[in-house]
Amino acid sequence: MAGNSQRRGSVRKSSKGNPTAGSGGRVRRGLEGKGPTPRAEDREYHKTHKAKKAKERLAMKRSSSPRAQRKRGSGDAEWIAGRNPVVDALQAGVPINALYVAEGAERDGRLRDAFAEAADRAIPLLEVTRGELDRLTSGAVHQGLAARIPPYEYAHPDDLLDRADELGEPALIVALDSVTDPRNLGAVVRSAAAFGAHGVVVPERRAAGMTASAWKTSAGAAARIPVAQTVNLNRQLKAYADAGLMIVGLAAEGDVDLPALDLSDGPLVVVVGSEGAGLSRLVREHCDQLVSIPMANDVESLNAGVAASVALYAVAQARLAGS
Repeated sequence: MAGNSQRRGSVRKSSKGNPTAGSGGRVRRGLEGKGPTPRAEDREYHKTHKAKKAKERLAMKRSSSPRAQRKRGSGDAEWIAGRNPVVDALQAGVPINALYVAEGAERDGRLRDAFAEAADRAIPLLEVTRGELDRLTSGAVHQGLAARIPPYEYAHPDDLLDRADELGEPALIVALDSVTDPRNLGAVVRSAAAFGAHGVVVPERRAAGMTASAWKTSAGAAARIPVAQTVNLNRQLKAYADAGLMIVGLAAEGDVDLPALDLSDGPLVVVVGSEGAGLSRLVREHCDQLVSIPMANDVESLNAGVAASVALYAVAQARLAGS
């Protein structure tokens, strides 16, 4: 009815605009309040809380695996193309993620050898089109077969000192100054493992890395001895010197012949120069002693791999005699 100001089911409003019916509980709850406001770092959706949690996760990751945090890969995976290179790599123990064979590839003896080696090592075998294999190997002559090897995980230079400490031996480290041939690097790694060195250090730039060629030349020694990378070789040599290691550089014009140097006392770094230029000027300045390898003919010279082998043999003999 028009004269009825209150309809059935409606709630009469007070002068303050709030419902009066059953409002006592609501008022009491409103007066109680919600307690003190939580700190920003305790509020789940606040940026301060999120930053705190991220910092905690990072600290936990570092504390749980400090050594793993210092390792780093060599970059992208590498490809070995061709039947003979792949079989040689398999037989040399080079780590391989998978073998790729082109569809319709002729099953000759080398391919069967590769399949047998892969089966023994539980390496996955994938069949792809020839065009796909061309793309994966960047157009290399693959003969219908290629292998994918993972990036090499370099150690930190300090890991080599840790390894010597764990074995209770005076540190023996080989440092390479801009050696660019991966086969020389592989040969040095093999000699370092044979004569009791605790690792090899290479510069990060303008130097050979642990490629498939270096792996093969090391004849599996790369799996037994760490190779470390350093951003600055001169800075790393100084750090080793500060840690108490003697720095010895191999140079044709060295003022001491290799047999005359007492190599059995204390920890040692043997620095080997590049194939053509030898030791750089700054590296020479960081050496405590320049040592030459005496040869019958002055015209002859030794490559980096052979020079390192001769020096490490001399060190091993001197330490054996002094023990």
